[in-house]
Amino acid sequence: QVQLVESGGGSVQAGGSLRLSCAASAYTDSSYRMGWFRQAPGKEREGVATIYSGGSGYYADSVKGRFTISQDNTKNTVYLQMNSLKPEDTAMYYCAHGPRLCGRLGYLSPDCYHYWGQGTQVTVSS
Repeated sequence: QVQLVESGGGSVQAGGSLRLSCAASAYTDSSYRMGWFRQAPGKEREGVATIYSGGSGYYADSVKGRFTISQDNTKNTVYLQMNSLKPEDTAMYYCAHGPRLCGRLGYLSPDCYHYWGQGTQVTVSS
């Protein structure tokens, strides 16, 4: 069992920045990956970014060049730095933990991940 606790959400104006944090209780070595997902009202949960220990980030096209995922293994924590935020980035953001290899599911498929945090709200106003 892995517990995940997100923090860092809030309200910002378009063009602003936020940094989300996700503290994991265990299992953040290179056998596993951590991901960030988001879900807006009435929409499906979508993958935003993912990373595994020692690897580079993998991003959804909608956030490439604006968001950066990173990991601090000494703290079992993964971060999502979000810059140049847009109103369409408004959503509940979730941290997730899963196996390093996702096979045909793809690294940004929610089905690849087994443990989820409670979420943190991000609201971007125009």
